[in-house]
Amino acid sequence: MNQDYIQPNAWSILEEGFNAERVKSSESLFSIGNGAMGQRANFEEKYTGPTFQGSYIAGVYYPDKTRVGWWKNGYPEYFAKVLNAPNWIGINVKINNEDLDLHTCKSVSKFKRELNMKEGWLARSFEAELQNGIKIKVDAKRFLSLELDEVGVISYNITLLNSDATITYTPYLDASITNEDTNWDDQFWDVLKVTQNNQQSFIEAKTMKTNFHTCTFMQSRLFINQEEILVDCDNSQTEKEAFCNYTQEVKENQTYTIHKFGGYVVDRNHDKDTLVSAAKKALDKAVSFGFEALLETQKNSWAKIWHTSDITIEGDVKAQQGIRFNIFQLNQTYLGTDASLNIGPKGFTGEKYGGSTYWDTEAYCIPFYMATKDQSVARTLLEYRYNHLEKAIENAKKLGFTNGAALYPMVTMNGEECHNEWEITFEEIHRNGAIAFAIYNYFRYTNDYSYIPEKGLEVLIGIARFWHQRVNFSMDKKKFVMLGVTGPNEYENNINNNWYTNYIAKWCIEYALENIETVKIDHISDYIRIKEKTNFTDEELTSWRNVAENMYFPFSEKHQVYLQQDGFLDKELITVEDLDKSQRPINQKWSWDRILRSPYIKQADTLQGFYMFEDHFSKEELERHFDFYEPFTVHESSLSPCVHSIQAAKLDRMDQAYTFYLRTSRLDLDDYNHEVEEGLHITSMAGTWMSIVEGFAGMRIVDNTLSFAPKIPKQWQSFSFKVNFRNQVIKVNVKQGETYFEVEGNNEIKILVNGDLKTISQII
Repeated sequence: MNQDYIQPNAWSILEEGFNAERVKSSESLFSIGNGAMGQRANFEEKYTGPTFQGSYIAGVYYPDKTRVGWWKNGYPEYFAKVLNAPNWIGINVKINNEDLDLHTCKSVSKFKRELNMKEGWLARSFEAELQNGIKIKVDAKRFLSLELDEVGVISYNITLLNSDATITYTPYLDASITNEDTNWDDQFWDVLKVTQNNQQSFIEAKTMKTNFHTCTFMQSRLFINQEEILVDCDNSQTEKEAFCNYTQEVKENQTYTIHKFGGYVVDRNHDKDTLVSAAKKALDKAVSFGFEALLETQKNSWAKIWHTSDITIEGDVKAQQGIRFNIFQLNQTYLGTDASLNIGPKGFTGEKYGGSTYWDTEAYCIPFYMATKDQSVARTLLEYRYNHLEKAIENAKKLGFTNGAALYPMVTMNGEECHNEWEITFEEIHRNGAIAFAIYNYFRYTNDYSYIPEKGLEVLIGIARFWHQRVNFSMDKKKFVMLGVTGPNEYENNINNNWYTNYIAKWCIEYALENIETVKIDHISDYIRIKEKTNFTDEELTSWRNVAENMYFPFSEKHQVYLQQDGFLDKELITVEDLDKSQRPINQKWSWDRILRSPYIKQADTLQGFYMFEDHFSKEELERHFDFYEPFTVHESSLSPCVHSIQAAKLDRMDQAYTFYLRTSRLDLDDYNHEVEEGLHITSMAGTWMSIVEGFAGMRIVDNTLSFAPKIPKQWQSFSFKVNFRNQVIKVNVKQGETYFEVEGNNEIKILVNGDLKTISQII
């Protein structure tokens, strides 16, 4: 059964009532971030119940040594871990010398938590009676500043309800943290120095092995009934912690407030010897602004983001809440301001999956960022992979590939492969194709070809060389085959001729050859430079072409479908509909052996190819393959429902498309996979956006022209969104029975609507 405690609301995630059993789930759902750092929604005050404390700094990681039973040649030496960073949000509270702790309070009532997505802040309020009989009301609000992205701010307010009392606030920094996700229980942080100077506290620390230097900092201001007061700061510290005690006699019905300013500065952005001075500058600026002024700035920053990225839905508040939650979390995770960063599958909400970059970025996230931001953000994501090309060549070399063949990693922080499951590391090589497809997709959408001669062609050549070497010629089939792979369906390992992998390999080779010719004709100086750098020859290109033209694709004459892999029809083909519901999800109920022998598909595999290369196949072919494979799909990957929603809409199956949309948009809010306490599924959230824009609105690029084929679920009155297409912002408004378009600015633009060419200036 799915969770259902999140209150429906168009702009906020709301929780009412305190329930200790859902604390960890809510810590994930109410997470906040600003692209440079993020944190789970842990309580500021002490909490002794079950909790998953987590604060994270973008780009800071630890190379946790791989843990395997049997080492294999070519195995990654480490699994990169997103690090739980020193905690700056903590504020211990004592009232008449008793700790405020919701786990031990005599009673907790009127508990409410709100994540305001429109304005970018997290709030919590409750009333509590402590064991000593004192009753209080607490109101807390915090946010991570988009404007000052090294800083976060907390406003914490206590009102005494039934007596006078002595209240002590103890804001603290804590660097004695550990990771939930660790292979060997290593100590990830080395604390270098703890310093305090009156109201300011600093902890300098560095990561083991990777030597990222950080400084965690804090400073506070105190208020009674909103009037600032000067309270003596009683500082104390340990080797890994810094505390400031502020004790105040407070009258009944008075409100005692602390504004805590904290955050991180990192040697990725500052010289490591100047981190404390950089932290002081950040604090001075934030404190001079003050909480309220920073909050207003936060609201304005989010208003700018929502101006282009919002999707509005009328008539279905749960669907509206779902899409905004997905868009909000994507923007909290990545804003495109740092070319060395990427989009992690858990973002700043948890530690599962370790590394920061999967193929999810290229296959799912780039379309979202291309359309909702300036195209330079998407180009930055492409450049991230170009900057890792030499590492991709090293990765392939470790596996025995030569001549500049490149294998991009399944999981990475710095370009090295760091995934510690052999069936993924060695076999799920289709990820290479997503890197090349993103280059194509970027050019298709932006019409900016400059990236390919400048950087992209070198990536395409490395990838083509990998595919050329990865196949072998089957004398039996008289075709090139690909053995021992894992496709997108990770419920099949070490199989032969995964159709999607073979198909994208063929396409990559052909796309590389096509662009070599284009660059040779139109960008001769780049062509000469690239040819000298990569040393490709005409004979080599001819050999590539031979592979592409003679690639093997398993096909069933009986079913008239491409087979997911050679042995798919050897399985006992029992559909999901006929599977006992008590056996779901199979990844939690079955042995891996049983899963591998089953016909069940974790996520779109053959259908992933039909999604990415839709224009290569007829609608009838799509329908045939959808009808064959979807009934075997258990959708136990967060990446699965969005692809199926888009294809169901294409096939005019709107009820099914809507069901898949709700599943992808509320995957975490309703906890479909019963794992939200581990963190959110950030990269799949871009698929939710795609479900509406590419699914219901039917957005495509056809003949170099933006095209729409709008449809609307019967549950909705209307939906609308904007896309930034080639530096023109177009608003799409779809209602039951009509669609109209607007363009910002004075320039006209031609678009296709259901195949008809139309010109829009303001409204059609």
